[in-house]
Amino acid sequence: MSAPGKKNLITDVAGLRVGNAEDRDVVTGTTVILCDEPAVAAVAVAGGGPGTRETDLLSADTLVEAVDAIVLSGGSAYGLAAADGVAAVLGAQGRGYGLVARPCVPKAPIVPSAILYDLANGGNKNWGETPPYSALGKAALADASGNFSLGQAGAGIGAKAGKHQGGLGSASIVTDDGMTVGAIAGVNCYGSVYMPGTKAFWANPFEISGEFGSVQPPAGYSVDAEDWGDAKLNPQPGQNTTIACVATDIALTPGQARRVAQMALSGFSRAIRPVFAPFDGDAIFIVSTARKPLPDPSPLSIARIGELAANTLARAIARGVWEAQ
Repeated sequence: MSAPGKKNLITDVAGLRVGNAEDRDVVTGTTVILCDEPAVAAVAVAGGGPGTRETDLLSADTLVEAVDAIVLSGGSAYGLAAADGVAAVLGAQGRGYGLVARPCVPKAPIVPSAILYDLANGGNKNWGETPPYSALGKAALADASGNFSLGQAGAGIGAKAGKHQGGLGSASIVTDDGMTVGAIAGVNCYGSVYMPGTKAFWANPFEISGEFGSVQPPAGYSVDAEDWGDAKLNPQPGQNTTIACVATDIALTPGQARRVAQMALSGFSRAIRPVFAPFDGDAIFIVSTARKPLPDPSPLSIARIGELAANTLARAIARGVWEAQ
């Protein structure tokens, strides 16, 4: 039987570390997923209001095929500067892409990022010309390790999941034949993670070992097609985004990574309703640390990894909200 990794975190994938940093006065934060070595990556964007950096670079036909880190941040457009801080530190360490090594020509760290909207959460946003995000990116990078906090932490500290507190969630899975898949998500969704009228998560069928409370829906439960429950606005009488990264220790090509990212988008749909709305900036990155070869060179292995990524992402989303409560 497949089971979560030892930590039930994305860092169960060998070759990754994660760091968080928060500004509790501003009520915002940043999360950095650091690759020990440059890693093949891809992205899929599905929300109607995305905010991203370096995503065009992740197309399968572009020059650079590997990233040094992924940044998830609060702050809306301001939060994209968190990647500036990360790139500055990694560049000073000599990391990054260089077409030709030349003296006195710095390498360019590849740090794609995505942001969520937390500007209206009541924190002190009077930062003038000095938003905190570059400094938060540096602090989160310095904090990177195998263990990290969930819930109101990092990019999730100022998040809202529908009408409830959002947060940072993570989960992992290890298969019988040794593949590891992990996910991390900053949950700031327009839609609701709960089944209407209950405290049961939409992701309930994918829960493992009570990781987000084991709350079951009532027997015979059904829901009206227009009842969105605790979404931020419910069309039934009675500024948002989920950003995520999934990772695997299996070697993937850029094209294979893109297919996994597209399959992983269904994890959003399994955990949030409605999702991919015009107000959401939903985006997901995939990182392959390539510690192991594909167990089977056929497309079936890619399908397995994509489905594991979707399930693990759904669990990470629910776990982020659960931990934030």
